[in-house]
Amino acid sequence: MSGAILSLDQGTSATKALVVRPDGSIAAVAEAPVASRVVGSEGFETDAEHLWSSVVVAGTAAADRSGEEIVAVSLANQGETVLAWQRSSGTPLSAAIGWQDRRAAAVCDALAPRREEVRGLSGLQLDPYFSGPKVAWLRPQVPADAVITTTDAWLLHRLAGCYVTDAATASRTLLYDLDRGSWSEELCSMFGVDPASLPDIVANSSVVGTTGAFGRDVPVVGTAVDQQSALFAEGCFERGQAKCTYGTGAFLLTTLGPSATRSAAGLATSVAWRLGATTTYCLDGQVYSAGSAVEWIVGLGIVTSVEDLDAAVDHGATVLRGTEGPDEVFVPALSGLAAPYWAPAARGSWSGLSLSTDRRALVRAVLEGIAANVAVLARAGAADLGESIVRLRADGGLARSVALMQAQADLMQIPVDVYATPHATALGVAAMGRLGLDEATTPAAAVGAWRPSRTFEPACSADEAETRLARWRRAAAAVAYGLGGSTVAE
Repeated sequence: MSGAILSLDQGTSATKALVVRPDGSIAAVAEAPVASRVVGSEGFETDAEHLWSSVVVAGTAAADRSGEEIVAVSLANQGETVLAWQRSSGTPLSAAIGWQDRRAAAVCDALAPRREEVRGLSGLQLDPYFSGPKVAWLRPQVPADAVITTTDAWLLHRLAGCYVTDAATASRTLLYDLDRGSWSEELCSMFGVDPASLPDIVANSSVVGTTGAFGRDVPVVGTAVDQQSALFAEGCFERGQAKCTYGTGAFLLTTLGPSATRSAAGLATSVAWRLGATTTYCLDGQVYSAGSAVEWIVGLGIVTSVEDLDAAVDHGATVLRGTEGPDEVFVPALSGLAAPYWAPAARGSWSGLSLSTDRRALVRAVLEGIAANVAVLARAGAADLGESIVRLRADGGLARSVALMQAQADLMQIPVDVYATPHATALGVAAMGRLGLDEATTPAAAVGAWRPSRTFEPACSADEAETRLARWRRAAAAVAYGLGGSTVAE
């Protein structure tokens, strides 16, 4: 059944749709924006019908533009975002509660004495970032017969009438037993969830049904969390291979292989993908505010647009390095600090400001702060692996910034390969679909070969990088410790 796959990447700020040919080339791209709203100081949500509309609009536009015969549809999802809905009709009964939403912090506080038990079963930290606390927080606010799931289960129900989620997405809920590969009765009990109300868990390459939403009926095959999809697309199949996606947040994933090793350094362990009966695991570290931090300074008028970042720091290839780096330090904790600090109450900070601080210095500090946070995550991953990460693969909108990518190479002291297109997530889940259609026999064959659009090499000494990173870590400690952080990242 050779033909093109319509690959849907349902993200935080937009839904992207790609039509991907059998050789991996892209026949068409379409995008529909997703408008979200901030609720108070902790809430972040999206109208569910608006989210669904973005999937239909983007998917239809890409299919129409491509001129290709669509033989299957694949879907990547946001991961930890949840909503309540009526299973019989698919009618949403709440907004989609975004992964950045912190309103379930009290749920986590109440379970704090069982933090290690939660981590041992799930591989995840007890934090409102993950889905389980959001489900518990939302449950009293919706009808008793509502189901509360991650957004992929609802979207797949609307597309194909099924009630499923994939193993990678399930492993991001705090309701999944990482060793057994199934919903955990113990974890579900902690969060007040009936395991029988949750979707069936399927492999990432499974055919889950058929859909006629974009024309004639075709299989829906290939489903995954966006970050795991990007890890797959970038060919990180071997232990120690790592990628970072620089989008709304920045997400560093490192492949573990067939063992679900629990992190001793404050990272999350989850399913990277399940293909057939074979499961691969990964370490995961998060910077909640990356692209959103840039959008924030755009809104403040400090920089005119995301595209203006490099111009704002004189193209950054030199200004982000030096014997000591920038004096100004930014900690991107605008939505709290994630791994390895796990301080949801932390808030962003600028420090080292003086009368000589100008617009350029502030922009430079924001970019360096994002890169430093990722570098700290990489060190935590290396501690768990017992070996250094020797190369980083980068994708996402902010990976276009020369200044950011150079800072990342400098602070990590390794080469950074920028992925050839901004569409790693959609291409990764489409490759999983190819495996499910038996059009490829191995992950490498499904993904195909790719070359980076650019490689950044470290341009400062290891001592200089250490000085800059130590300055950032001191600033991060100042906002994390004493605010509920559970892991000392020193």
